[in-house]
Amino acid sequence: MKFKVLKLAAICLFAIAMSSNVAAQKIQIVNGKKIVNPFYSRTNTSILRLTDAQWKKVLSKDLYATARKNDTEAAFTGKYNEFDGLGTYYCAACGNALFRSDAKFASTCGWPSFFETMRPKSVIYKKDASYNMVRTEVRCGRCDAHLGHLFDDGPTANKKRYCMNSISLEFVPDKKMAKK
Repeated sequence: MKFKVLKLAAICLFAIAMSSNVAAQKIQIVNGKKIVNPFYSRTNTSILRLTDAQWKKVLSKDLYATARKNDTEAAFTGKYNEFDGLGTYYCAACGNALFRSDAKFASTCGWPSFFETMRPKSVIYKKDASYNMVRTEVRCGRCDAHLGHLFDDGPTANKKRYCMNSISLEFVPDKKMAKK
């Protein structure tokens, strides 16, 4: 009897987790078709190791170019550059939580900028020596998507400025704010 109760409880917990995850799955238009990204989750923090072909199937052309091929959107064109909503910024490719809106600041550089990540492992860093410059590239800690670059001219004591591509981010407003 005890085993049946535990088994039923485990099934219920799994169903709840899956239903909340499905609600957060990302639907994008890829090659003119609506595609559900099965790798997208705002709750799962496990590392994703997917092939380029798998990413190409579930990401829009523009997001694929930035997240997987390291493109950069033009300065002052991104939807979050001058955006000031209250909430959380997630990786647009996989749903990993990256930044809170209270860490965003107006940097006037042309891209949304933040002075800290949500968690130490939200992002990873790589040396970027492209375009005859040496910079620190910022990538998603879950799916390794290109997000932007890190500079040491931020407004707080840590002097960090995470200069991100809007297309690599997805903003979700705080629930209290979304109801207004």
